[in-house]
Amino acid sequence: MKTPRLQTDEIAAGDYRSLARALSFVENNAHAAHLFLQTLQPLDVPVIGITGPPGAGKSTLVHALVSAYSSQGKKVAVLAVDPTSPFNLGALLGDRIRMSSLFNDPNVYIRSLATRGSLGGLSAKTLEMTDVLRASGFDIILVETVGVGQSEIEIAGLADRTVLVLVPESGDEVQNIKSGIMEIAQAFVVNKADRDGADLFFNNLKKLVQHGSTVIPVFKTVASLNQGIDPLAEWLLKPIDIKVQHKTLLLAERAWKMIAEKRMHDLNKPDLIQKLREALATGNFNLYRFVQEL
Repeated sequence: MKTPRLQTDEIAAGDYRSLARALSFVENNAHAAHLFLQTLQPLDVPVIGITGPPGAGKSTLVHALVSAYSSQGKKVAVLAVDPTSPFNLGALLGDRIRMSSLFNDPNVYIRSLATRGSLGGLSAKTLEMTDVLRASGFDIILVETVGVGQSEIEIAGLADRTVLVLVPESGDEVQNIKSGIMEIAQAFVVNKADRDGADLFFNNLKKLVQHGSTVIPVFKTVASLNQGIDPLAEWLLKPIDIKVQHKTLLLAERAWKMIAEKRMHDLNKPDLIQKLREALATGNFNLYRFVQEL
């Protein structure tokens, strides 16, 4: 890929065209992008991870939050992660459709990207592109993940704060917050709170997530009606006190993912699929032998 004209001063000044070129370069060029990334000066911008099961209304909630911040004159970036198809390696990138009403808002920048096969919904490219956004003069950055279950804990390696979005009919709330999800969420949102059983679900959830003196906020919203958005938006912008130990763990998660992707740079899925076709055509195929030979 030809290196585009990338000016860090234009990116820092909030030039969206320069930002778009930089994001595309980082997303598509694994070999040369690291040189550009080393020139960036990421600012202390809060990065908020929005995660939760499919159908919880994450995109609608993000839309409502972005509208609230924009109305206050704040600049907001949204990184919407969509799953990659294992068959054609494409992605729907549907968040661009769902947030189309925000496209002409000068305070808002929306970028969709595919997971590129990452099971947790976050590839190393997500981390790198977030750092580009952090160097681009935004007041807050929202990262919406695909919602694929407990592997969503990967968001802890990226976000300063992680919000877990649930709905009243999610069922047994204990199942929703077990095995790692509990530890990575700094707040819970019960969306679609106008549905039956929402108050009971909300009260039970509040009791479950309290640990001694630690108070984890639980919010009720009806994002489609723009209800309950302001308290959540205000809380997300409160100063974040990240302990040194926690920050070290966050950076370790990020470094681990970046190192893993760089070590895998010479093996991509299209090449892997072609090699599998050739191996299958020879007969006597054994997956373990195939992997060992690679």
